[in-house]
Amino acid sequence: MNTFHIAPSILSADFSKLESEVREVEAAGASWIHVDVMDGHFVPNLTFGPDLVRTLKKFAQGSLDCHLMVQNPERMVPWFIEAGAHGITIHAEATADASALLKVIRASGVRAGVSLNPDTPLSSIEALLPELDLVLVMSVFPGFSGQKFMPEVLEKVRKLKAIKKSHGYSYLIEIDGGIGPSTIKSATDAGAEILVAGSAVFGATDRAAAMKTLMENGR
Repeated sequence: MNTFHIAPSILSADFSKLESEVREVEAAGASWIHVDVMDGHFVPNLTFGPDLVRTLKKFAQGSLDCHLMVQNPERMVPWFIEAGAHGITIHAEATADASALLKVIRASGVRAGVSLNPDTPLSSIEALLPELDLVLVMSVFPGFSGQKFMPEVLEKVRKLKAIKKSHGYSYLIEIDGGIGPSTIKSATDAGAEILVAGSAVFGATDRAAAMKTLMENGR
């Protein structure tokens, strides 16, 4: 049986009632809330800043998992640390010195992660794996919710699981993009431990039922 967590992405939430949206999915078992931060440059969409994290801190009970899909994350990382993020994930493709930035994140007591786009090889971050708390494998190209899952990225997940086991590393393996009832099992079987789900959770009328279905299907 697979052990994993669902991290609902608030990109798909109804922002006219954000507090009740978050409380609903947390009551249904979500211990992480995924915050998709996009700058309109690294990806062709513009979403949230650190003020949203400050707002979420007022009522969210779980871990605020901030995924920075931004160019020059060095500029924004301190903002999200100060705002109270529990985890900050940067993109390997977006910074010239990921190692230095990861040290800044970890020194602040925040979970430090690196994300890979579907066409970015795992080899590009292998040297960073000992210092990572989390690796996020994108199973769609980042920018918009509701995209189709790309099963070819599961080979990266399997390799990350094997490397983690053979070297005794402690990073969590997260996957984001197109996760739903029909795709979650292949992701958890490959070794994903944190499953980001947006429309599959917030797009459902009954969020508790949607969470339950994902958990049952992922086992």
